Amino acid sequence: MSLSVAIGGDHAGYDFKKVIVGLLNERGYKVKDFGPHSAESVDYPDFVHSVATAVHSGQYNLGVVICGSGNGVCMTANKHEDIRAALCWKPELASLARQHNDSNVLCLPARYISEKEAIEITKAFFDASFEGGRHQRRVDKINL
Repeated sequence: MSLSVAIGGDHAGYDFKKVIVGLLNERGYKVKDFGPHSAESVDYPDFVHSVATAVHSGQYNLGVVICGSGNGVCMTANKHEDIRAALCWKPELASLARQHNDSNVLCLPARYISEKEAIEITKAFFDASFEGGRHQRRVDKINL
C-alpha cells in the first residue's frame, strides 16, 4: 500500500510546496495538493483545515503544511482532533516529531529555511516512524 499525503499552505509556501510535491511523487506517494495553486495572497486556514480534515478522517496518512513562519499553519492544523502537527526547521526535529510524538502533519517555515533544507526536513519526517513504547503513553495524553 502506498503512503498518501495531503499538502497545503499559503502564498509564502507555494514555491516550496511545488518542490515537496515533486519529492513525494518521486517517492511514489499518493499526493493531494489542497492549494493554493498560485503565489497570490491567500488565507492559510482555508487550505490547512482541508489538509487536517483529510488526515484526521484517514483519507490521507500524513500531511505537510507550509507558510512563511510555519506557526500559523501549525496552530491551525493542531486545532483538529488527533492531529499532531510539528513545526520543524531541522531534519533532527522532523525525525523526533515522528519517532517520539507520532506527528502526522509536518509544518515548514518557508521564509526561514532554504529549499535544500525543506527537502532534507521532509525526507527525515517521511523516513522516520513512531517508536511507540514509553512515547505512546505521552501521545495518548495529548488530546483533551
